[in-house]
Amino acid sequence: MQSLEKTKEKVPFTSHIREDRNEVKTSEMTGLRTIVIVGNPNVGKSVLFNALTGTYVTVSNYPGTTVEISRGKSQINGEKYQTIDTPGMYSLLPITEEERVARSLLFEERPEVILHMLDAKNIDRMLTFTIQLIEAGLPVILILNMMDESDELGIKIDVRKLEEHLNIPVIPMVATSALGMSILKRRLAEHLQTRTHTVYYGEVIERAVEKISTFLPGERLLSKRILSLLILQEDDEIMEWAAKKIGEKVFNMKKIINSVKAQMRDSTNYIITLKRQEEVREIIRDVVSYPTIEKRGFSENLSRISMNPWTGSILLFLVLYYGLYKFVGGFGAGTVVDFLESTIFKGHINPWVTNVFISILPWKVLQDLFVGEYGIVTLGIRYAIAIILPIVGTFFLAFSIMEDSGYFPRMAMLIDRLFKKIGLNGRAVIPMVLGFGCDTMATMVTRILETKRERVIATLLLALAIPCSAQLGVILGILAAKPYALLTWVIFILVIFLLIGYLTAKLLPGEGPSFYMEIPPLRLPKLSNVLVKTYTRMQWYFLEIVPLFIIASLLIWVGNITGLFQMAIKGLEPLMEWMGLPHQAALAFLFGFFRRDYGAAGLYDLSAQLTGNQMVVAAVALTLFLPCIAQFLIMKKERGLGTTLAMSLFIFPFAFVMGFVLNQILNILGVSL
Repeated sequence: MQSLEKTKEKVPFTSHIREDRNEVKTSEMTGLRTIVIVGNPNVGKSVLFNALTGTYVTVSNYPGTTVEISRGKSQINGEKYQTIDTPGMYSLLPITEEERVARSLLFEERPEVILHMLDAKNIDRMLTFTIQLIEAGLPVILILNMMDESDELGIKIDVRKLEEHLNIPVIPMVATSALGMSILKRRLAEHLQTRTHTVYYGEVIERAVEKISTFLPGERLLSKRILSLLILQEDDEIMEWAAKKIGEKVFNMKKIINSVKAQMRDSTNYIITLKRQEEVREIIRDVVSYPTIEKRGFSENLSRISMNPWTGSILLFLVLYYGLYKFVGGFGAGTVVDFLESTIFKGHINPWVTNVFISILPWKVLQDLFVGEYGIVTLGIRYAIAIILPIVGTFFLAFSIMEDSGYFPRMAMLIDRLFKKIGLNGRAVIPMVLGFGCDTMATMVTRILETKRERVIATLLLALAIPCSAQLGVILGILAAKPYALLTWVIFILVIFLLIGYLTAKLLPGEGPSFYMEIPPLRLPKLSNVLVKTYTRMQWYFLEIVPLFIIASLLIWVGNITGLFQMAIKGLEPLMEWMGLPHQAALAFLFGFFRRDYGAAGLYDLSAQLTGNQMVVAAVALTLFLPCIAQFLIMKKERGLGTTLAMSLFIFPFAFVMGFVLNQILNILGVSL
């Protein structure tokens, strides 16, 4: 486990929550009994939180961090509670920023009840954290979620026996369908006494725990025993707290720590973790029965195949080929776009709308605003609905299927080693893959990365070398007929992605990333879940892009009237010529100032006039081009104005330089794509 000495970013140990969105004022929840939901990521905490709170929710950033937490009011059997949904955590000894925030919440909120939620299928891996919570003297209720999936796998859990072992309430649940919710509410309403369950760590550690406990004040929520264990594990934050409380006695405590180290062949942290795992194995042996290997074989074998460097790479290629190239690039950007663009808009809507506006608006200048070459309807809305929407829709459908199947964590494990070369870890695959849908959304998701260094690297790579779904779909669509041009684009962008990531990681100070992620079981995606997720994401994206496309058309119209638009195009034309592109390509790059996907749609209109070499050069330069306005604003919010401007000032010339370099390489080699 990573030492906290390596972690430069500290979370305030005692602070107040700053509200960013005030659907519910924090003051309204003052004095209420508090319920805190904890557990590993992807175990259903948010589903339970929503079921308990309904719409009474407020979202806030934890002070000094980019980690969001959710608070809500719950009414259970006539009594009101404040309910808090914490970030995912694996242990009371934190590694990630999310875990540090979650633990700080446990310290500060003094909850009446801790709801520890775990995935029943993975009880053997997650019960260790339950043991820690109980040993800390916290009022814990254990929730075994996803019991339906564990039953399907043939995993049987004796809930009554588990309660006897742990001496706390244990509730089986299927949170998505509210099964077990009534039992939970009944148990919550009962007076909950704090239970104890201690693990024996051996004579040396037990004697040290007893000595350290005598130094500690008894004012904290956590037990002296768990605090002593965390001190023996050299938890920086607990050591800092203890030093403030006991003053010079902390030196005596450090002597005890060093004495334990001297007597142990392995690290204290390793011994403590091992003893807890042994305790869990004893409990599991008595309360859980697993199916035969034959019944579980297919899912486990497929999981191993997906994470093996050789077979996993083949599977990843197939997923990208059929999920992105064929489905998004071929069907979405090809079949659907052709139908909407040629048949619906150019064949019917544009002529009809043009006639309507010409008949009701006698002034040419106003006609151009709506139905001219760059009109709101004939260009802006056509781009948004006929070109962008089907590409985004097919991408989000493919994304939702991969997400629901449990494939993303396996992809993260597969590429973790490669990502470490560029200063990231496998966890960064989530914002990177999401960036293929929308870079704006993905930039927000970089919050899941552990350090500021990783978040800066990921933000730069998203802004530079990850095309959004609309860009990607258009590029796949126009290059699909020229496989070698498409391959050239993929290789060139991939090399730049890795090279810039590697150089940035070398230049930025800080420790290398660590990686820890829970691997959920592979499952067949539920059609209803996939459709709901796809619809929600499409709705969000569509509501964002249509107004921006209309605004872009309006700005272009103003630019045409004032002459600024033509001046900007004239200014870009030498750069187009420098990259070996016709002057008309300047229009697509100018569109790209407003939105990357707007520029990609402009490239789609121009594609018939370009050679294979010109198409791939234009595709590379547009991919590397400036982030869109929405992404720029999110970058400013997440990374600060200075960092965002520095990234943009680097990206703008870099895109054109790389277009020039690729054109020169193709010319020198005599390649005609």
